[in-house]
Amino acid sequence: MPSSTSSDQGDDQEPCILRFSDLDLKDTNLTNPSIDLKAELDGIMKKKYSFAKKKAFALFVKTKQVLAPPFECKEEWWKCCQQLFTDPVGIHRHVSTQHADEIYHQTASILKQMAVTLSTSKSLRPADGKNPLQVYFTHSHEGSAWLPDISCFSPDLLISGHDCEEGEVLLYYCYLDLEDPHWVCAWQTALCQHLHLTGKVRIATEGINGTVGGSKLATRLYMEVMLSCPLFKDYLCKDDFKTSKGGAHCFPELRVGVFEEIVPMGISPSKISYKKSGIHLSPGEFHKEVEKLLSQASHEQSDTILLDCRNFYESKIGRFQGCLAPDIRKFSYFPSYVDKNLELFREKRVLMYCTGGIRCERGSAYLKAKGVCKEVFQLKGGIHKYLEKFPDGFYKGKLFVFDERYALSYNSDVVSACSYCGTQWDQYKLCSTPQCRQLVLTCPACQGQGSTACCVTCQDKGIKRASGPTQDSFKEECECTARRPRIPRELSQHAQIPVNLEPGPTVGEDGPLLV
Repeated sequence: MPSSTSSDQGDDQEPCILRFSDLDLKDTNLTNPSIDLKAELDGIMKKKYSFAKKKAFALFVKTKQVLAPPFECKEEWWKCCQQLFTDPVGIHRHVSTQHADEIYHQTASILKQMAVTLSTSKSLRPADGKNPLQVYFTHSHEGSAWLPDISCFSPDLLISGHDCEEGEVLLYYCYLDLEDPHWVCAWQTALCQHLHLTGKVRIATEGINGTVGGSKLATRLYMEVMLSCPLFKDYLCKDDFKTSKGGAHCFPELRVGVFEEIVPMGISPSKISYKKSGIHLSPGEFHKEVEKLLSQASHEQSDTILLDCRNFYESKIGRFQGCLAPDIRKFSYFPSYVDKNLELFREKRVLMYCTGGIRCERGSAYLKAKGVCKEVFQLKGGIHKYLEKFPDGFYKGKLFVFDERYALSYNSDVVSACSYCGTQWDQYKLCSTPQCRQLVLTCPACQGQGSTACCVTCQDKGIKRASGPTQDSFKEECECTARRPRIPRELSQHAQIPVNLEPGPTVGEDGPLLV
């Protein structure tokens, strides 16, 4: 959970949405106060000056963090003005002497935000016993009041992120009851545009689901705002955010929308609620369960099923050893898959996992509602968090992601093959036939021979289209997709994944994103 503010801030400090969490504020002698700035403050805000200055300083230092080499005891160093600092004292001294102006302007900005927020909070009167700030935040349509001040940062520092080393992709979700998802949608749109972030954010009355990319500074500011936002601060913690190398270039645009579900399972949240999900297991606990399962002589006789809740084109390039990977094209088919294979789960302990955890929240709730399983567990944080702790664990292959990167690599294992020649290959490309938009695994050798479509039929269509009259668009189901069973029935406890599966569905078919 976000860290609480220090006791010397006073009770009226609570409304400040710029309480940057997890920053080191132990050094109380960072910079000398500006007499001119203090003179402009009223009596109440003078008491907040020291707090605002520390926050401004700590945020500036945090933006200079870089990963330390793996052989170092410390996890992070700092880099500023082309200098590398390996201890806090050095970076603090440098910022105090070389960046006093930036700290001054950021302090003034934080104080201004605090003054506006406190004034608004005091002007509101509690109604129906609700927190006045909560009422204001929920019903106010002035989204600009909830944007971080970025005037102290250069545009280049915020917008950079077109280089994977400089940029970052942030993945998160949060289940909670939202009274006004349309206001949250407008605010999220303004916030992402303010920070030059691209990506996808899905909002509903049951919560929020987002994947955004941009500079590391922009993603950190976004995360800090989400952690301190009154709507989310009691539900989100820093560990709920998953990061990976990337940037704004990973998404063609910013898409923010309001939907019935934050992950499209096809069943109303009022019927299957996230509040009745399975038991969460940490990556370490999940690892031990998988280890125990794989150590058993016969999986067929085991009372445990390791269930992949993702789609077949995801599990095709990476999966846990010994898993049951449903051969489904969309997560919205998952409930029907459970119904058709209900006997498979009877009296079983089910260990579920997905990319980031969100599909398991409601997928496990659906499975539990059937009342046939002994127990239902889910991997907290999904494969993302598991691979952060166990990159060479029981998950083999790549991790599929719903952006233009297609997959992330944490280990050197290749578990899939070229759809044409069968050689080991796990790098997806879009079908070369215009408007097909399906994913295909075709190795460089086969690409060189012209095999660049999702199937032979589609390849022929592409040639005919190229030689015939041009059309603005066309979209029809390929033969390789049409001959797949929509909802497969498992013949045994563990489904065998064929070496040469057909390509995946239309990109984005499951909605703005799935995590």
